[in-house]
Amino acid sequence: MCLAIPGKVLAIDTTVQPVMGDVSFAGVRKRVCLEWLPEAKVGEYVIVHVGFAISRVDEDEALKTLEILATMGDMVRSELATMGPGMDEPTVVSDDGTPATGAFGGAPA
Repeated sequence: MCLAIPGKVLAIDTTVQPVMGDVSFAGVRKRVCLEWLPEAKVGEYVIVHVGFAISRVDEDEALKTLEILATMGDMVRSELATMGPGMDEPTVVSDDGTPATGAFGGAPA
């Protein structure tokens, strides 16, 4: 299955090529290529497909989409586990750095 998932840009690294960013998908933090969206800013939401940010989206729409995806549970978690450069397992942490739980991060605490 292929999904394009909204995520919040937490940091942007312009010292590397292509430009990369740290993006949070409801607590699942991934490294994402931002090269196609040079206008993206920290704090904005972007739509990500296979590790590439392909468009910006407003926060309300992003949060609605994440809420719907959260109801899909394991299916979305397995998609997040294989997305992005290198198709590696995600670092599953909350935005504050603590282990994530719930729909995207694993079993609830």
